[in-house]
Amino acid sequence: MSNVAQISHYYLDRAAIGHKQCFMVPENASIRRKNRIFAVQFMYSWSINRSRDAMTPEQLVDAFAGTYFPEQSDEYKFGRELAAGTVENIDAVDDLIKEYATNWTLDRIAIVDLAILRVAIYEMLFRSDVPPIVSINEAVDIGKILSTDDSGKFINGVLDGVKGRLSRPLRTTGI
Repeated sequence: MSNVAQISHYYLDRAAIGHKQCFMVPENASIRRKNRIFAVQFMYSWSINRSRDAMTPEQLVDAFAGTYFPEQSDEYKFGRELAAGTVENIDAVDDLIKEYATNWTLDRIAIVDLAILRVAIYEMLFRSDVPPIVSINEAVDIGKILSTDDSGKFINGVLDGVKGRLSRPLRTTGI
């Protein structure tokens, strides 16, 4: 097993979701939703293990995708970009979560909800090809799939605050 694959296994095994059957990707989901769920799964694993090793975010994401989704790795390009971009911009993303998750610290937020928030906020801030309203709706729906109905309300509340800070159109792409 290569060093990259070993690190990928480490990330997932430590997250106690170390095999494909644990990945909750609805078969009828759109390819974009599957990619967002992929990014959330990566961020969940990364959040638990958050070691700063010598690998770049892109290398970590590629290892994760190649090990657990090898037959579909090209299909997950958007998800890879979301995951790598979220890790690269984690400080800016986490600052906004701290600001808008009123009375919550990062360590009190459920890890899956935190992963969803991180990916959605990265998408809202740095992906002009996606309208922020779409990012919010997708995050709420993914929260209902991977977490609880109450998570959807919490996620919506935090993202609504972030939405208020944006200076770009909310319902159209910035491209």
